[in-house]
Amino acid sequence: MGLAFDPANYAAQLAEKRERLCSLLAPYSAPEPEVFESAPEHFRLRAEFRLWYEQGQPHYAMFERGDKHKAVLIDQLPIASKRINDLMTPLLEACKADPLLGRKLFQVEFLTTLSGEALLTLCYHRPLDDDWDAPAKSLAQALNIQLIGRSRGRKRVLERDYVVEELEVAGKPWRYQQIEGGFTQPNGGVNQHMLGWALNAAGENTDDLLELYCGNGNFTLPLSTRFRKVMATELSKSSVRSAVANLEMNQVENVTLVRLASEEVTQALTGVREFRRLQGIDLSNFNFGTVFVDPPRAGLDPATLDLIKGYDRILYISCNPETLAQNLDELNKTHRITRCALFDQFPYSHHMESGVLLERR
Repeated sequence: MGLAFDPANYAAQLAEKRERLCSLLAPYSAPEPEVFESAPEHFRLRAEFRLWYEQGQPHYAMFERGDKHKAVLIDQLPIASKRINDLMTPLLEACKADPLLGRKLFQVEFLTTLSGEALLTLCYHRPLDDDWDAPAKSLAQALNIQLIGRSRGRKRVLERDYVVEELEVAGKPWRYQQIEGGFTQPNGGVNQHMLGWALNAAGENTDDLLELYCGNGNFTLPLSTRFRKVMATELSKSSVRSAVANLEMNQVENVTLVRLASEEVTQALTGVREFRRLQGIDLSNFNFGTVFVDPPRAGLDPATLDLIKGYDRILYISCNPETLAQNLDELNKTHRITRCALFDQFPYSHHMESGVLLERR
């Protein structure tokens, strides 16, 4: 598909995605999808640019997929947040003016938030030492940003290596630590729609929630208000650290966080294997009625599919509708889709996020 950026064409590309999702879900008698649109521009909170040098002067550059030699020089990016666009020129000018900032700089990464914070990572083909810190601190202060320098796997952090996002879900604000290099939803406005839909689909419950692939707790925090207890699992160490910080920051006390892969959760819950990481956690104290999954693009593996079929309700958020449909071939045998949604996280691309609520037949 791959529609070019054109806000005038936004409604048409969204309609095309809706038709594709309806077609993929038609074999499973899915209801009409609820469609959550994006802002047509300035929706992306993250961006990274290579620097391309012409006559010794750096320019922001992007490349056609698969071609690293044909640079498209840019000075603004309309799909990126206003904050990213406001920072692009003054950052580059500062790096041109000071060799300590600009020498052998080859990439710039931007992470911004709806709450107004910004973290920039400058990547270098040279070692960084103490000389870099003074001009970097001046730049960070002038632009009101967090600034990190990276070189050969090392990073210099001036103040902190994360931003704090604030998202409002069903009228309640939630604060999230978003760490540099960690996964976060790139479209903050649509992420709020996703969280609101998941909360609404979950409803009020007196039993417990099992969540797989919880990341930094994006869904965990608001969903914790709709269940007696939550057991949330995630494999990435950095995501788990952020999730722990986010639970503390929001004073959420009914969530048990466990660092396990989804297949390890299956082994633990079915009694196949014991894990030291579960020491002190009595799984028999949980009464899971709902399972929430937000898997990677490959979808759910067969063992995890077998596990989640054991629960009365399955909330499934997918970043790949094709693998969602493949998983539904199996889940449709035991459950039926009672709600579905399209979240336009990635306008002007073929990617889309979707969600289904499945209930036992």
